[in-house]
Amino acid sequence: MPEGPSIVILREQAAGFAGKVVREVAGNSRLDLTRMRDRRLRALRSWGKHFLLCFDGFAMRVHFMLFGSYRINERREADPRLSLRFARGELNFYACSLKYIEGDLDAVYDWSADVMAPEWNPRAAHRKLRAMPEALACDVLLDQDVFAGCGNIIKNEVLHRIRVHPESKVGALSPRKRGELVKQAREYSFDFYAWKKAFVLRRHWQVHAKTHCPRDGTRLSYRAKLGRRQRRAFWCGHCQRLYR
Repeated sequence: MPEGPSIVILREQAAGFAGKVVREVAGNSRLDLTRMRDRRLRALRSWGKHFLLCFDGFAMRVHFMLFGSYRINERREADPRLSLRFARGELNFYACSLKYIEGDLDAVYDWSADVMAPEWNPRAAHRKLRAMPEALACDVLLDQDVFAGCGNIIKNEVLHRIRVHPESKVGALSPRKRGELVKQAREYSFDFYAWKKAFVLRRHWQVHAKTHCPRDGTRLSYRAKLGRRQRRAFWCGHCQRLYR
C-alpha cells in the first residue's frame, strides 16, 4: 500500500497535467467516468494516502489500497481502473478504489492531520492522542484521523526510532515520549520521501521486513497481525520498551 510520501511523489510527477483538458476517459470502474471527459483538471492534491484529481465542483479520489499502482505516459498490460488521456500524455491507475467527492475539499479533509502537509498541526495530534489513552501505539500511527499518510512501514520504523514497543498504550507514554512519537511520525515521513525519490528506501529500513535489530543485534520479534488494525509488526524486544 503506497504511504503518504509516495502519494506526494505521484502528485509531483503528475503536476504537469494540472490545467489540461481531459480528452478521453476509460477504465473498468463502475462509476460514470465520462463525467471527467472534456473537463479541465484544475489541480492535483494529496491528503495522506488519497490522491485527488480536482475539477470544477468535484474531485476524483484515488486510493491505492493494498495493490494499486499507476503509470504516467505509459500503460500496463492489465486494464486500468481509470485512464485519463490528454492532448499530450496520460495518467493510468490500476487496482485502486475510486470515489467522487462533491464540493469543496476543505469541507471534507482536515489538512492539519496530514503529516506531510504545510498545514500539519502537531498540537492537534497531541490532543487526539490524549483522548485515546487505551489505544495501542501501533494502532494510533495507522489512524488516518491522527497521522494521515502514515502506513505500516512508517509505523514500524517510527516505533523503533523512539524505542517504544508497538503494544504500548498511548496513555502510559510520558508527555515527552508522546512528543517523540508525534515528531518522528512527520520527520520519518520526510526521510521516507527523500529515500524513495533517491531509490534507496529499502536500504534505510531498520526493522521493517528485517530479522535483527541494528542497535543491539537482538533477533527481532514479528507478528503477522498485531493490534486492532491487524497489520504486520516488527520490533526489538530488547530496546523497545513496553509501556502499560
